[in-house]
Amino acid sequence: MSTPATTYDYIVVGAGSAGCAVAAGLIEREAGTVAVIEAGPQDNHPFVKIPMALIWLMGSRRDWQFKSAPMAGLNGRQINIPRGRMVGGSGSINSMVWFRGRASDFDGWNVPGWTWADVAPVFDAVEGRTAPNRLANPHPLTENLHRLFGGNGIAPPSPDYESAGVCHFNLQNGRRWSAADAFLRPAAGPDLTVITGQEVSRLHVQGDRAAGVYLGDTLLTATKGVVLSAGSIGSPDILLRSGIGPSDSVEDQIIDAPEVGQNLHDHPGCGMHFAGVHSGYGLTLRQAAAWAMSPLNYLRGKGPLASPTVEGAAFFNARGDGAEPDVQSHFIPFFMNHAGSRYAPGSGYFADVCVCRPKSRGRLMRRDGQLHIALGLFNDEADLDTLTHGLFRLRHLMADAMGDTAAPEVHPAGKATTFEDMRDHVRDAAGTAYHPVGTLRMGADATAPVTPQLQVRGVDALWAADASIMPAVTSANTNAPSMMIGHRAASFIAA
Repeated sequence: MSTPATTYDYIVVGAGSAGCAVAAGLIEREAGTVAVIEAGPQDNHPFVKIPMALIWLMGSRRDWQFKSAPMAGLNGRQINIPRGRMVGGSGSINSMVWFRGRASDFDGWNVPGWTWADVAPVFDAVEGRTAPNRLANPHPLTENLHRLFGGNGIAPPSPDYESAGVCHFNLQNGRRWSAADAFLRPAAGPDLTVITGQEVSRLHVQGDRAAGVYLGDTLLTATKGVVLSAGSIGSPDILLRSGIGPSDSVEDQIIDAPEVGQNLHDHPGCGMHFAGVHSGYGLTLRQAAAWAMSPLNYLRGKGPLASPTVEGAAFFNARGDGAEPDVQSHFIPFFMNHAGSRYAPGSGYFADVCVCRPKSRGRLMRRDGQLHIALGLFNDEADLDTLTHGLFRLRHLMADAMGDTAAPEVHPAGKATTFEDMRDHVRDAAGTAYHPVGTLRMGADATAPVTPQLQVRGVDALWAADASIMPAVTSANTNAPSMMIGHRAASFIAA
C-alpha cells in the first residue's frame, strides 16, 4: 500500500472500470493531483489475467461477496451479488464481454447531454484504448451460435436486432485488459497516487461541500472535490454512511436525499444446462489430456484457460412475435453442474436468458447499521413472464442451432414443459447477470440524486461516476457503458 499524503486536489473513491477512467481523464487534463482509493488489493494476482480464472476470483477476497435480501419474487431466496474488490473493480473479475448497448437505451434516458449522439464519440474514444475484438479461438460450439438466426457470420451479436454469435471482449494477447490497464497505468506519474487496501468509511463534508474522505479515522482532504466511483452498491452506501440520503436509511442525517439508493435494478436471468459426451469443456477422462496441456495451450491463446467462460451471446424477442429483442442469452461452452459441487464430472454447455430492459425496481438501504440490498427481482411480474417465454424460445433455438453437436438438456428439462412449470422454475432458480445499476439516478429533475453533469445534488464538489447513475440499465452487459461514464465524467469534473 502507498503511504498517503494528507491533501490532494481530487479524490476518486474506487479503482473500478469507471474510477480508473475518471482518474486518467483528470490527470490527462492536468486538472491537479489525484488520489484513487481502492478498498481491495492490487490486480497483480495471476488469475486476474487468465480469462477462465474468473471462476476462482468470484467468491474470493477480491470479491465484496454481497448478498441480496430475501426476495418474494424468488420464493424468499437470497442471491449472490459479485462485485470486484481490487484495482480494476468488477472489470477484474468479469467475463470481459463488450457491448455498448442500444442507441435507444441512451436516448430513452431522457437526460440532456446523454443521448446516443452524445455518448457514441465517447465510446469511440474508450474503444481506442480497450481495443475490444472477437475472441480469437472460441469453442466450436460457440462458433455454431450464428446459426440461431443466420446471416450474422463472424459479426458480433447486437441488441438492436435478433442475432447470435461470438462476442467481442476487452482482451489483449489472450489476457484481460481492464480499465486499470487501459486507463490507470498509462496515467501513472507524480500527480497520481493509488492507495490500495483502504476502505472509505465516510465523506468529510464542510458546510455544503465535500472536502475529503475518512479512511477509518484518518482524514484525506480534497481541495477541488471527491468523485464516487465505488459502484452501484458502494457509492450510495458511502453517501448513506455520510448522512446523505432518505430519513429512514441514514443516521445523523445532514442532507435529505430521498432517492439515494432507490431505483436499484439488474438484468434478471435464468439458465438451461446441457450435457453430452461430445460437447463442451468438462472434467472427463476423454478431456484429461487436454486439461493437462491447458497451461501450454493458454500461452498459445487456445483451450479452456483462454476462454472467458461466456464466449457467445444471442439477442432475440422472447415471444418470437417479430418485435425487437427484449432478452439476451449468454453462452458458456463448459459443463456447469446445476446442483452440488462445481467440480462435478461431465461435459456440456450452458445458456441463459436475461431480460434486457427489466421493469422491476428494488432499493439499497441501511438498517441498524447494516447494508440491506433489496434487489427486487420480479417485483413487476412482466419481467417474470418475459423471462419464462424466453426460456421456451431458447430451448427451440438451441436445438436448431447446435444440430449434430447438440447435447440433451438436463435442467430444467422435463420439470418445465408447461408455462406455469417454467415460471415456477424461474422463481426457484433465477439470479442476475451481475449488472446492478441505478441507485444514484441522474436526471434534470430536482428529485434525481445526480445532475446530468454528474454532480451529487445538495453537495458541492461531489460527483458520482459509475453504473449507479444510469436511470435504466442498458440492453446488454454494462462494463463498456461504465467505462464510458467514467471517461465522460472526467471532462465534466475538470471543467
